[in-house]
Amino acid sequence: MSGAFFRVDKFIVPAAAREEFLVKVMMTHKLLEAQDGFIDHRVLEQVAGPGEFNFVTIAEWENTEVVERARAAVAAAHKAANFDPQEMFSRLGIRADIASYKPVAA
Repeated sequence: MSGAFFRVDKFIVPAAAREEFLVKVMMTHKLLEAQDGFIDHRVLEQVAGPGEFNFVTIAEWENTEVVERARAAVAAAHKAANFDPQEMFSRLGIRADIASYKPVAA
């Protein structure tokens, strides 16, 4: 798929897990920033409203092809650091909703 592409990850993070979660998210986003095709990213924390997800991360990419290369680079970096995101989610009680999005044509 050509054109702008977004990865939007939503998380339910228990208060006791906030610090460790954010350290790992920021580490991962530093890796993303170094990848070809990366445009921008945001890490958002809910401050009001009834929504169940208290953290949202959004990464913007040039297209889907660069996302696949970035995904492989991040997986390799996590493995080298002996970091398993799924283990951390399970251990800390974090629930995630991970999805990819494209802009809607007006």
